Amino acid sequence: MRLSAEIIDEFNKAFKKARVAGEQEPTAMVLATSDGHGLVTSRTVLLKALDENGFVFFTNIHSTKGRQMAVCPRAAATFLWKASGCQVQLTGTVSRVSDEAADAYFSTRDRGSQIGAWASAQSEPLDSRESLMQRVRDLEQKFAGQEVPRPPFWAGFALAPERVEFWWQREFRLHDRFEYTLNGGQWKKQRLNP
Repeated sequence: MRLSAEIIDEFNKAFKKARVAGEQEPTAMVLATSDGHGLVTSRTVLLKALDENGFVFFTNIHSTKGRQMAVCPRAAATFLWKASGCQVQLTGTVSRVSDEAADAYFSTRDRGSQIGAWASAQSEPLDSRESLMQRVRDLEQKFAGQEVPRPPFWAGFALAPERVEFWWQREFRLHDRFEYTLNGGQWKKQRLNP
């Protein structure tokens, strides 16, 4: 399942408009995942790449979202760009990106973020802020004078949409909505009522 060049182009145009309009964090998307029993949770993650394979983000695989995606590899995401009056919704399947891709991205992160990935047992209970900061200090010593490798529990995921909707705000709530749906390996575009 591949994203069409048209959808990627539409997204890139909308993303650029959001950035030009002054959207503070245009890469932020609200990602919704499920535990497979109907419990849905959502949180904001940052888009790190987009290509024909999907929308790529990174996380700790032991986090709530990581555990949920392991048992139910379907997700939805929403970009809301108030500054440009646009929203993009995605629904589809998630899969892990290659270790090579995860290593390549991890190597571009700030050293503090790399250490933080090791220090945080994401989504697990934390005794105190001080215990987290002590882990950070311990890891800074452990990795002193060397590159910080990617933790084995930190990975990238690609959300490969089967449905993409672009929503553009218009006066009197007469918004423009365009939906792309994947059916039988072909993308179909249609306009939706506001």
